[in-house]
Amino acid sequence: MTSGLWGYGNAEGYTPGTDLTGYRVEAEDGHIGKVDRHTAEVDSAHIVVDTGPWIFGREVLLPAGTIRRVDSEERTVWVNRTKDEVKNSPEYVRERHTDDPDYQRAIGSYYGGIY
Repeated sequence: MTSGLWGYGNAEGYTPGTDLTGYRVEAEDGHIGKVDRHTAEVDSAHIVVDTGPWIFGREVLLPAGTIRRVDSEERTVWVNRTKDEVKNSPEYVRERHTDDPDYQRAIGSYYGGIY
């Protein structure tokens, strides 16, 4: 399991192969949405969170390294970011996230610089 920003290595309770789709997502200061989809691809593992009405139905991409803990029984993922940090993240562009290295660098730079 890869660690770092683009891997699940630091996520307590994460079991490789677990489908996180539909899990509730909690920031450090409250609920932010649910996992719309996720991937465990090496060096680009992430979740896409549907924020619902919280930030007007916006989807956000969170690198797997932002996940602090996963509880499969409660179907909840906790991330080590605040609601404002997620809200102010770069816009998620579905068509670009996997094929555009500049987009991945922008996401990595944003989340990699916040601790």
